[in-house]
Amino acid sequence: MDRMENARAVFFLEDDSSDVSIRPLMLQPVLFCPILSWLRQQLRGEGVERFFVWLPESLSAWKAEAEACFAPEDMAIVSCDRAALRDFLQGEGKVTVFPDAEVPVRLEGRGYAYRAEAAALIEGWFDAPNTNEVRGWEPYGNSTPILSLADLQAQEMAIRDIITAKHLANGVRILDPNTVYIDPRVEIGAGTLILPGTILRGHTTIGRDCEIGPNAMIRDCTVGDRTEVNASQCNESAIGSDTHVGPFAYIRPHCTVGDRIKVGDFVELKNSSIGDGTKISHLTYVGDSDVGQKVNFGCGTITTNYDGFRKFRCDIGDGAFIGCNTNLVAPVKIGAGAYTAAGSTVTRDVPPDALHIARPEETIKEGWAKRRRQAHGKD
Repeated sequence: MDRMENARAVFFLEDDSSDVSIRPLMLQPVLFCPILSWLRQQLRGEGVERFFVWLPESLSAWKAEAEACFAPEDMAIVSCDRAALRDFLQGEGKVTVFPDAEVPVRLEGRGYAYRAEAAALIEGWFDAPNTNEVRGWEPYGNSTPILSLADLQAQEMAIRDIITAKHLANGVRILDPNTVYIDPRVEIGAGTLILPGTILRGHTTIGRDCEIGPNAMIRDCTVGDRTEVNASQCNESAIGSDTHVGPFAYIRPHCTVGDRIKVGDFVELKNSSIGDGTKISHLTYVGDSDVGQKVNFGCGTITTNYDGFRKFRCDIGDGAFIGCNTNLVAPVKIGAGAYTAAGSTVTRDVPPDALHIARPEETIKEGWAKRRRQAHGKD
């Protein structure tokens, strides 16, 4: 398709069901991506900058979901106001029209989408409404209609194969294309290896020469170059380069994980920033925290960030060493280069380069275990 500067598109979300609580076909997800969002992405790449979504009054409950298919920079109108549609069509240039739900790939059958001059649409839709004809229309020719949920189900795996083929052609390695599911909005750098069981969703960008999987799920994340995500889940976060995540790690939304970081097994991160070179190797929860560079977390560390009513943040300076089974009771600050002794509960700020110890006095009672066994007839 030739790129059309400042072009427009109109989508019709028709009420085809007696049950308006059922999501309209144009908003149904294909490999996690709403059809309308996928069409918007395709058309933006062809130069379309303005969008009008005709949403019948009976489907007004779906207005917010339709609006969410567009980016903040888009000029998009979701309405059933005929005057607003006519105003949208004013001016010269061609308009792309989608009378029904269509996916922007070519499968069997011809799509119903077409392009026509805006003036011809005004004439056919408003000035001569009984004709239902548009002069000089031409097929869009780059989409396939989805006429029912059953149709969508039947076509989804074929669409998956088209998407994986596109990434393979761009230099991505997919070990077994039949076992991965990639959202059409996802971008993957050349040289990256996608292993079986991987699911890539939403506005996710994977860098070059990464290894993703097996059994990884990444949603709405950016991942740098040469990073590994093994059997883990990552959501709405940024992960740097040369970083290793997993296995069995859980990165929750609003995290920034830097470069050369290890997020190991059974580690959970939430709403935190992790500085370059930090190691969080296993069995640790870091929530609502700002962590510096080259920090070492011992096994079993917990940031206790919630008091039942409010969330508080921890601040951990560069080069700090957090001993095993440490509880950091937020809000608390660990200075750069400071140590916490294993088994400590930290409730006060620790100065830089200090050692914090918070342990009860140890007591050893010789022979206690033997006497207890004897009392119970076990020895």
